[in-house]
Amino acid sequence: MGGWALHLAVGIYVLMLAVTAGHANEVNHCTAARAKTCSECIQIGTGCAYCPDEIFEYERCDLKENLEARKCSRMVTIESTSQIEENVQIDESRKYSQVAPQLMRMTLLPGEEKEVEMEVFEPTHGPLDLYILMDFSNSMSDDLDNLKRMGEQLTKIVDDLSDDYTIGFGKFVDKVTEPQTDMRPAKLAEPWSNSDPPFSFRNVIPLTKNITFFREKLQGERISGNLDAPEGGFDAILQTAVCQQQIGWREHSTHLLVFSTESAFHYEADGANVLAGILDRNDEECHLTQDGKYTHDVRQDYPSIPTLVRLLVKHNIIPIFAITNHSYSHYEKLHEYFPIAELGKLQEDSSNILSILKNAFENIRSKISIRAEDRPKAVEAKILSQSGTFSEYYKITPGQIGKFKVRLKALNKVGEDHVCKANQVDRMGTLRVKPTTFSSALRINAEVLCLACDCEKTPEKKAVRCNGNGDLVCGKCQCSQGWLGPFCNCSMGASTGSDMCIEPGKTEPCSGRGDCMCGTCVCYNPNQFEGPFCQFDKSQCQRFGGFLCNERGSCSMGRCACTPGWSGDACECPISNDSCLDSRGGICNDRGVCKCGRCECEHSGLPLSPTCEANFQQQLGMCEAKRSCVQCQAWNTGERKGRKCEECQFKIILVEELKEDKNVIERCSFRDEDDDCTYHYTVNYPSNITDKEHRVLVKKKKDCPPAGFLWLIPLIMFLMLLLGLLLLCCWKYCSCCQACLALLPCCGRGRMVGFKEDHYMLRQSLLTSDHLDTPMVRTGPPKSTDIVRWKVTDNVHRGPNHPQNQIKPNPNETIQYPVSLRLNRQYSETLSHLEARDTDVLKREVEDNLSDVFLQIPGAQRVQKTRFRTQRNSGKRQNNTIVDTVLTAPRASYPDIVKLTDKQVQAGNFRDLKVVPGYYTVATDREAAGAVEFQEGVESVDVRVPLFVKDEDDEKKELLVQAVDVPVGMAKIGKDHVNITVIKEHARSIFTFLQPSYTYSRQDGVANIPISREIIEDGRTQVTYCTRDLTAKDKKDYISVDGDMSYGPGETQKTVPVKLLELGEGDGLLEDKQVKQFVMDLSNPRQGAKLGRYPRTTITIADKPEPSVMNFKKSTQTYNTADQLYSIPVVRSRNQEGPTTVYWRTKKASRFDLSSPLKFSPGEMEKNIVIDPRAYPSPIVPETFQLELFDPSNSAVIGERKTTLVNVIDGRGDGKMQDLQKMEYVNQSATSPGGRLYSPTNIKAVATGPKNIRLNWNPCTNANGYKVKYWIYGDPEADAQVLDVKTPQAELTNLYPYCDYEMRVCGYNALGEGNYSDMIPCQTLEDGPGEPGRLAFNVISPTVTQVSWAEPAETNGVITSYEVIYIPIDEDKKPSGPSKKVMIDNPKKRMLLIENLQPSQTYCYKVRARNKVGWGPYREATINLASQPTRPMSIPIIPDIPIVDAEAGDDYDSYLMYSNEVLRSPTSSLRPSVTDLSEEQFVNGKWDQNFLFPGGSSSLSRNVSSSSSTYSHSTPRPAVTNHSSSTTYISGKGIGGSTTHRYDLRDGGLLKEEVTLRKRSENRHYTDGDGVRDSIVMGNLSGGFLDNLDSRFNPGVPETPSRLVFSALGPTALKVSWQEPHCESSVLGYCVLYQQINGGDVKRIEVNNPAQNSVVVQDLLPNHSYIFKVKAQSREGWGPDREGVITIESAVDPKSPLSPMPGSPFTLSTPSAPGPLIFTALSPDTLQLSWEKPRKPNGDILGYVVTCEQLHGGGDLRSFQVNGNAATSLTVSDLKENMPYKFKVQAQTTQGFGPEREGIITIESQDAGSMSQYSSQSVTKREVFNLPTEITSHTMFSDPFVSSDGMMMMSSRQITESGGTVTRQVEMVQRGVVSSSTVTKKLERQYFES
Repeated sequence: MGGWALHLAVGIYVLMLAVTAGHANEVNHCTAARAKTCSECIQIGTGCAYCPDEIFEYERCDLKENLEARKCSRMVTIESTSQIEENVQIDESRKYSQVAPQLMRMTLLPGEEKEVEMEVFEPTHGPLDLYILMDFSNSMSDDLDNLKRMGEQLTKIVDDLSDDYTIGFGKFVDKVTEPQTDMRPAKLAEPWSNSDPPFSFRNVIPLTKNITFFREKLQGERISGNLDAPEGGFDAILQTAVCQQQIGWREHSTHLLVFSTESAFHYEADGANVLAGILDRNDEECHLTQDGKYTHDVRQDYPSIPTLVRLLVKHNIIPIFAITNHSYSHYEKLHEYFPIAELGKLQEDSSNILSILKNAFENIRSKISIRAEDRPKAVEAKILSQSGTFSEYYKITPGQIGKFKVRLKALNKVGEDHVCKANQVDRMGTLRVKPTTFSSALRINAEVLCLACDCEKTPEKKAVRCNGNGDLVCGKCQCSQGWLGPFCNCSMGASTGSDMCIEPGKTEPCSGRGDCMCGTCVCYNPNQFEGPFCQFDKSQCQRFGGFLCNERGSCSMGRCACTPGWSGDACECPISNDSCLDSRGGICNDRGVCKCGRCECEHSGLPLSPTCEANFQQQLGMCEAKRSCVQCQAWNTGERKGRKCEECQFKIILVEELKEDKNVIERCSFRDEDDDCTYHYTVNYPSNITDKEHRVLVKKKKDCPPAGFLWLIPLIMFLMLLLGLLLLCCWKYCSCCQACLALLPCCGRGRMVGFKEDHYMLRQSLLTSDHLDTPMVRTGPPKSTDIVRWKVTDNVHRGPNHPQNQIKPNPNETIQYPVSLRLNRQYSETLSHLEARDTDVLKREVEDNLSDVFLQIPGAQRVQKTRFRTQRNSGKRQNNTIVDTVLTAPRASYPDIVKLTDKQVQAGNFRDLKVVPGYYTVATDREAAGAVEFQEGVESVDVRVPLFVKDEDDEKKELLVQAVDVPVGMAKIGKDHVNITVIKEHARSIFTFLQPSYTYSRQDGVANIPISREIIEDGRTQVTYCTRDLTAKDKKDYISVDGDMSYGPGETQKTVPVKLLELGEGDGLLEDKQVKQFVMDLSNPRQGAKLGRYPRTTITIADKPEPSVMNFKKSTQTYNTADQLYSIPVVRSRNQEGPTTVYWRTKKASRFDLSSPLKFSPGEMEKNIVIDPRAYPSPIVPETFQLELFDPSNSAVIGERKTTLVNVIDGRGDGKMQDLQKMEYVNQSATSPGGRLYSPTNIKAVATGPKNIRLNWNPCTNANGYKVKYWIYGDPEADAQVLDVKTPQAELTNLYPYCDYEMRVCGYNALGEGNYSDMIPCQTLEDGPGEPGRLAFNVISPTVTQVSWAEPAETNGVITSYEVIYIPIDEDKKPSGPSKKVMIDNPKKRMLLIENLQPSQTYCYKVRARNKVGWGPYREATINLASQPTRPMSIPIIPDIPIVDAEAGDDYDSYLMYSNEVLRSPTSSLRPSVTDLSEEQFVNGKWDQNFLFPGGSSSLSRNVSSSSSTYSHSTPRPAVTNHSSSTTYISGKGIGGSTTHRYDLRDGGLLKEEVTLRKRSENRHYTDGDGVRDSIVMGNLSGGFLDNLDSRFNPGVPETPSRLVFSALGPTALKVSWQEPHCESSVLGYCVLYQQINGGDVKRIEVNNPAQNSVVVQDLLPNHSYIFKVKAQSREGWGPDREGVITIESAVDPKSPLSPMPGSPFTLSTPSAPGPLIFTALSPDTLQLSWEKPRKPNGDILGYVVTCEQLHGGGDLRSFQVNGNAATSLTVSDLKENMPYKFKVQAQTTQGFGPEREGIITIESQDAGSMSQYSSQSVTKREVFNLPTEITSHTMFSDPFVSSDGMMMMSSRQITESGGTVTRQVEMVQRGVVSSSTVTKKLERQYFES
């Protein structure tokens, strides 16, 4: 074809591209997919169609309506279908469960959603099968006796639950073998007196309707027994489930299994017994004899938890666990694995088992869990309520039809592949939608449509339209190899210009992101760049909440193509109005419009809710607030009648009838006390939207009682008065005659109250509480109320001459009085959560009212430490709320406090706080008083007696509890006292955490928390541990754990693993803004143990670090033509912990076009870009060019100063130098004066593949060829390879994938090699990974194994996941069963625990790795677990590895759990089974940990030296995140005799340091007593840099408010407080200004009351940063403002990201302070102060302000300005020796000032001599963090180090914590002159010897 034809074709193609670009703004999900074929197009999803017209100028794959609008003559599209095939209507008269419809058929397009209506019916009294399964070990004997007595009650309860029921009974103990059972003949015959022989499980009474037979059979049962505490209940549950006929389960009934025990459980291979690995796995078959005995208890193992879950769900059996308190925590975890199960706390004698059964059944009947079973992998199912909301459980009313929606969605991908590439079995199948308790289900035959286009089956070969160089398929040319273009008219070998590849207005072909081939741009990375000129970057579309296109769409052609249902520039707006629905189901209450998923309400004078409804808080009291005004205005009655009625702010409207109206907010009805009539009115929205009062409509006519009965009222009143007189006379007579009193039946004849017991003996080591509930009983007729007052006296065993009694306490001493009251309100579970809003409101109400009452006591302070609880055994009041609080007052005030409390309690109120009369407790540190109440019908209540346990107690102390009197009631006191003896034992062990806090990285996946035991007297002991939420939440950030840790003889330390969870989607909005923390507590030490120094530790979960910010240091650089080099500095701020890279390039430079990476090593903060202007041949002339930073690595971002101007000026002042240079340039002709070639210029290196790099450069004149040196980054250049080429380009091949290379180029001629160029870096592309390292198997039992593997030797990129496949194979190694596949998304978890393998079956295991390129090859291993040597014990399960059930089928994901969720860890194994082992894996006769647990380098290493107190525990440190923690204690003689501990503490909040520099080893401390602040406090400097901080403002003008305090009131409300500024005249008021930090309207709040120093700001947006400014005004004018930046962080609604989730927690965040202050003494009067940059500066740092003043006053305040981002040190002179100074450092950013970092320092000297550089120095440093949260955390390191001047440096640091205050104390530095060799030797000796 001629050249003109080629250019014509290319021109047409460019025109088409231009047309396409013109429509780029019309992107949608069809065009964004960039489908290459017709089939790919129609498989995208809903609405997509393909146009196969031969002539069509637009996108062929587009929305159907777009193709129709563009006149496509024929379209290819597919439609989905839905059809109901069986629908039998529900018959409510039938007494069994039903669903409708029963069968459907449905097809779905990829990504399509469809909803189906479903009806569910459960009868009111449907058939019920109840089977009771009871633990028959000896400890349950009293439980069995109670159950026998409850036979009749049980029958009555079951009869109430169902009209058609059966009941059965089974019993279990444990396997009849050692060690579970005592196998001695005598014990086999009768393990306990009057007991049956031991057994595993027996079906005693199959399900029967004969209740008489059930009761008689139950009476004959006797208890049995076993040895160990855990029982074999899992065997019994499995047999109960699988033996359907023997048990008697009926098909259409509800199946309930009541499981009652007081012990934990055995499970498969639990390792607690030698059975692990000996018995075969459970075969899940029925093995019951005719008499109901289980026969295979000693033949097979216990079942696993996943097996039980699967079988109970399969047979529709609902477990009800009735568990005593001893093992309750174990079953709390267990029951969560079941889709539906109930759990009740059983009393010790099982007396409440019937109430547990009744409550559980009511809970089960009141809620329903509907699930989709057997669904294909490509179909997602969701069950919704009729209103469209999702819940785990739904409430239904038995006897009524419940309606639900089943929403099916076809997934776009299965795994990583498109759904149409998945297997057919994954795309189609029959799923069953059913309630978990039903046997009937809705069956849906679902299929994901993946059809192909018919036009692809008939292509036109070598079509004319394709110029004979390709096939025409569906209207589009598919070119043959070697041809390009839309019409296959351009050969790949043809040479064409690049003009057609340059975007209009640009100069670089393909935007510098691709190659120009045949006039068409081929982008380097099509996954990132696209467009006809590669001008669009797929990562540069708009973001919302930090997410690209809000993760609700894809970036296409520079815009977001939103998925269906979302819109907006960043896909941030849901199309649905669901988030705008009000309580009536309308949109924004018809008072606003729904925009972007959020209501924009019309301007109203009244506060409205987010859905434009009345504010909820106001609505609560709306009727009551308007009641009195309605009465007085309508009928002149009520408390406001008369003139007070004129004070009402609104006018009522009288109407005949109150009509239904959408404007009605509340309907109100009250009774008028004046005439006993009821009146009605409504509170409506105002007619005018701007009105500030509601409209009140009042019904004219009242509802009054009939008038005929009014005459009865006086008569009734007279009779009541007469009756009262008679009763008064009777009382007077009885009070005068006690003999008569006893005879009256109304006076409680013979009623007595007293303590139940005489004496209690308690061991202090076994106490779990600081009080004892002591029962008090009442005998006689309990027909009325009795109140008994009591008191407690401590240490009554001490005589008057005892030394302690000789010490009289100071009456004026201020002590704490614990006070307990019973509130007149019911207790709710919410009150147990301190952070809940209801708890906070009630807490404030209690503290305000109690404080007002108690403040009349002289010296009393406000009550605090308020908590809420209930009181067991308190009669009819046990559901009332008990409040515990603490009053601080003088010791002498005790009698007055008791009297006042008793008075207020009997009155029933403390001011406005309602309390229940008859209950209170007031205590000191040595005595207490209180009262308890016996209500009518109550015979026993508990007295909560404080035990006053103190360290100084005697070995044996006694308390006396006395009943004092009965102020209310007729009872007499019988047994009036009880003695309590507390025996104090010497501790045999002390338990403690090693540190008060730990920090673990979320990427580690598990936090291993050590618990240390100090042995005083060796033996066995136990302690209980449990975790509790702070800001980290259970099952969101971590998995909570609790349990008992047992220590054997000699054991001193054990570790508790806590699984850490990855961040969820919603957490991305709060990333790096909220510190995630939880605590672990130790409690209940046993066997003579005590708790030590740290009974609690705080664990901080560290997320990914903040990225580094890269900026040019200056905006302008100036050089002259005589300079040898141009050095342009680039600075790195924020995170400097890891390596990072940024690229730079020149712009508009006349002599060169340069580009290169700039690499920063860990810790580097500044590097220079160096340009050699003489390396380029043209003359150096004055010019101005620009440098730009671009393409930072993943760990960095580019800041605001991303460009800098470089000005090159004439260095000699005239033009002679220029002329000389030009002459030299003409003479030299690209060679040096000696004829040697200069280095090539404009060298560009581009990776073209995993093993290839392409270089090209400008040619050199007179060059015969070129040489390219290249080597791997980090290798010496001397090892470089050399490539000789003849042209100015080179192709490097056979390189390593994903590897950094460095290159240099030089030219050569006859005179030899020329100058080499500067180093050019380039990284090859990723390639597929190699196979993983060899597989290792830890055999736990013949059916359970743990497989692990090593990371591939050649990762060729970043490993992202692993895949494990295991297949049963036969002798010929051919598959004998289906393969199972497990995906492990966390590349750090290179282990998998596989349960329920087939015994004696050989399996083939395959593991492969994946990176961004794709999957690598498999590593295979074949093993038969049964052939491995049997082991007496099973090996430990490594924490936090996935566990999968091999028998769970395709839906195994439902049963995937983690090993640290298993309730007891197995014991250790001797050795694992490993494939292809070599001797290299043995280290000193032991298994190499790195091989056994690949990647765990030193993660399991522990070195303990018996000759010293050295302990080392280290955790691997990731290369980038650096959030791991380690602790090293090095004791013994070191250099200078110092002891080394080093910790690195994370910053945050307001920091205070105290440092003392000395010339002697003596240490003393200056302390600062600042307390912890619960709010965020901004610093004490002004809101900007001041030219002279010591200067005063004009007289009379207020100064800056001294501080700002922010307190969060909710996710959108904030309280701003400040302190009154200094002012010589009166302050008239304040002004508060605030706006969003990224711009927006400035809002202003005027405060005209000078006494008011706080405001409440509402309607803030969650997770948005605001800047606040506060300033004061006087008559002379406004003073300067103080500013602060603050953010309220909270969880938000995914549908409306600007709306917080109701009830979600919220917290404040603010910029962090500069890093820890470091002081270095330079002389006795001079020191150097340095600090680290803030980790979260909240903007770019502009500089710092440092202030210095004497700590105790005197002297002047000295201020220093440190400008710039890089400078972080300051030298301060003219200091005084032995004088403490306070330093403050505060950073200023582009957003304002952050918090201060304070430090207190003293330079002390022993003599008057000067401080030598080589003399010994000592530094003591104390830091106090005042944080907005309660707990702070630390990351710690430890090692000696050598300074740059050859000094041996060692440090010692300790950390303590109390509440929200963390104190860090640092003792450093011992310095001495040593040589480097000596340092090395001593370091090695110190580390390795210790």
